[in-house]
Amino acid sequence: MTHHSSKPINKLKDSVADSATEAAVILHYPQAGVAELILNRPAKRNAFDDLIIQQLLEKLAEAAANTQLRLLILRSNGKHFSAGADLSWMQRMAHNSHADNLADAQQLAKLMQTLNSFRTPTLALVQGAAYGGAVGLAACCDIVIASEDARFCLSEVKIGLIPAVISPYVIRAIGERQARRYFLSAEVIQAEQAQSMGLVHERVSSPAELASAAQRFIQQLSHNSPQAMVAAKALIFTVSQQPIDQSVIAATAHSIADIRVSTEGQEGLNAFLNKRRPQWLLEENQDV
Repeated sequence: MTHHSSKPINKLKDSVADSATEAAVILHYPQAGVAELILNRPAKRNAFDDLIIQQLLEKLAEAAANTQLRLLILRSNGKHFSAGADLSWMQRMAHNSHADNLADAQQLAKLMQTLNSFRTPTLALVQGAAYGGAVGLAACCDIVIASEDARFCLSEVKIGLIPAVISPYVIRAIGERQARRYFLSAEVIQAEQAQSMGLVHERVSSPAELASAAQRFIQQLSHNSPQAMVAAKALIFTVSQQPIDQSVIAATAHSIADIRVSTEGQEGLNAFLNKRRPQWLLEENQDV
């Protein structure tokens, strides 16, 4: 991996680089091991269409190929995280065939599944409006930090639609009981309420504080074994929503056995027993 600037995120401007300001989707490395996937259509409230979805998929694939990556941050430039689907895109799709609409929906489903199952930890920073599909993007991330001005809305039924593709991820985030209210009511959900429902993990007082909150998580995660975090995330998908039967019990036993004999498992245990810093922390200091 080519090391990029190690300048902390909270020192960065909204525009990552002059050459990239016109791109609708930006993949940026503010420091070693950290990628930012940035929606950059502030004039359109970061609404997305089929082209944006394709660009997000391409950038996610590019980030996933980076073997040095430890954390992916999803954020947006401007006042709003994302207004959801672009109105002109929805208008265009309304005149297309069922087959075209199915293919279109499958691409959005692929985006949600790709983000949800992304190998490394993911962190979403949400400010302003997060409507429709944008709620799905947040729900697909492992950690969500929102500013107090953030507001979420599953607004699809207002225009005769349903939050279909994002529903598996949103329901897992907020639970069936909350979904039965908010899928049907299309009420605006304030940041405090979103936190109480489990969609948001932490709130900060203003969008300006999102960057420093992200930096805290970068520091927190930097102490952990990269391989173990990947394995821990995979473990969640293995056991979540599953009956505690012999197959799950066997899978968990194999998981711990595998990680104990792995390179970083051996290094971590050895470092702990010998009261020294593990190698990944020494490498982190060299990188930064």
